[in-house]
Amino acid sequence: MNSIQHKPDFLIIGSGIAGLSYALKVANYGTVYLVTKSNEDESNTKYAQGGIAAVWHDADSIEKHVQDTLNAGAYLCDEETVRIVVKEGTQRVRELIELGANFDKTSQGEYDLAKEGGHSENRILHYKDITGYEIERALLTQVRKHKNISILDHHYAIDIITQHHLGEVVTSHTEGICCYGAYILNTKNNKIETVLAKLTIMATGGVGHVYATTTNPTIATGDGIAMVYRAKGRVKDMEFVQFHPTSLYNPGEHPSFLITEAIRGFGAILKTSDGKEFMHKYDERGSLAPRDIVARAIDNELKTRGEDFVLLDCRHLDRKAFIEHFPNIYDKCLDLGIDPFAKMIPVVPAMHYLCGGILVDKYGQSTIGNLFAIGECACTGLHGANRLASNSLLEAVVYAHRAAEKSLEILPSIHHKEAIPNWNAEGTEHAEEMVLITQSQREVQQIMSNYVGIVRSELRLKRAFDRLEILFNENEALYEKTTISQKLCELRNLICIGYLIIKHASRRKESIGLHYMVNYKK
Repeated sequence: MNSIQHKPDFLIIGSGIAGLSYALKVANYGTVYLVTKSNEDESNTKYAQGGIAAVWHDADSIEKHVQDTLNAGAYLCDEETVRIVVKEGTQRVRELIELGANFDKTSQGEYDLAKEGGHSENRILHYKDITGYEIERALLTQVRKHKNISILDHHYAIDIITQHHLGEVVTSHTEGICCYGAYILNTKNNKIETVLAKLTIMATGGVGHVYATTTNPTIATGDGIAMVYRAKGRVKDMEFVQFHPTSLYNPGEHPSFLITEAIRGFGAILKTSDGKEFMHKYDERGSLAPRDIVARAIDNELKTRGEDFVLLDCRHLDRKAFIEHFPNIYDKCLDLGIDPFAKMIPVVPAMHYLCGGILVDKYGQSTIGNLFAIGECACTGLHGANRLASNSLLEAVVYAHRAAEKSLEILPSIHHKEAIPNWNAEGTEHAEEMVLITQSQREVQQIMSNYVGIVRSELRLKRAFDRLEILFNENEALYEKTTISQKLCELRNLICIGYLIIKHASRRKESIGLHYMVNYKK
């Protein structure tokens, strides 16, 4: 049994744009532990290519951005949240620039604003095709300088600590559950440490690896959402899983390489294998329709034609400008023997973003006391049934700011919880066969990809639930008797996430946004 206990004021789980932004805003007022299960710069943020959306010039307006967001979200968005994010977003982006983030400019010195699917104006600030990487670089540079922030890399959060760990029985969401910190596995020495915090912030990102094909890094296993759900916190809108229409078709590569939507904003056209455009059959906006429409259209073309991919035609675009805007994508294509100006790029949809997550209020507060959730793991109501391109980074910085403001307001009234027991590992043994864990994870991913993907049916959802229940029972039995490891916990969380997506999808008896049921066509 481990006896190490830490007592920071703030415990942040996750080191993407949300977690880093929050850390910088509270660090002058208390000690901050920033926990990340991989390297400090590994997050979904790092792989965001397209950019960050913000109202930036006179031709654009808050109302236009609001309406674009509502329209993309099939009007299931929380309109108050949409207005908050769009209105406050421009100032938050200015703060990123002040912190050192670079965005591309024109030869006249103005920001080079791009246009992506679902946007009525050019409002996407970007840096080449590695915008997320650049924002992460700028934030980490500032975080590393701050004396009050301690970065615990290769530390994995197992569970948040609530009354349950004190032997108290909490049976519903209404009994005042509180978070006192988390049990953290130091994967460098396999010791489990108890981190007690006045405030805990969940910023764990997405759930991509619950599917077989995803653009998310391998760390995206839904840990934060699963931890909060196990602690009886509320989650919402888990059925709205966004598949990016255009990941690079390269069998065997995992995660999938993203071909940013900004390329279609730049003028690239989706075509079938015989070189014919097809998006006009599905939406008057053609290749610039919102992601849910484009992904379903591609899925339908592939199934109808019996093919594995469609093609993205960039051959007519300006070569110099393309390479200047998308150098990373250009180099990747060349590495695979594809010159985008001689051959079309093969693309296929891949799981990209979760629109639902931990239910929070307008300040990022979850239904569990002293626990905030920000970034992709949170459900603010911004995205509704489908996220508008480049709104996710914007939401992360806006809610990091609002959560920080609320945190500093309530911090003086919160004290560390005493007499918290350390993790009890008595009676457990080391896993004899890691193959049981890796094989179960593959089964989860195949179940979700085959039955709970872009197009769903009641029969598919029922089959997925039944198959997943078997894996759940097997894994819980393994979890009870096996020494904790990151892989075992990630599998447990992925099964939980799969269950939540199926559960929420089964409840929604309609086709809307990203949730498309063959039984309930729009």
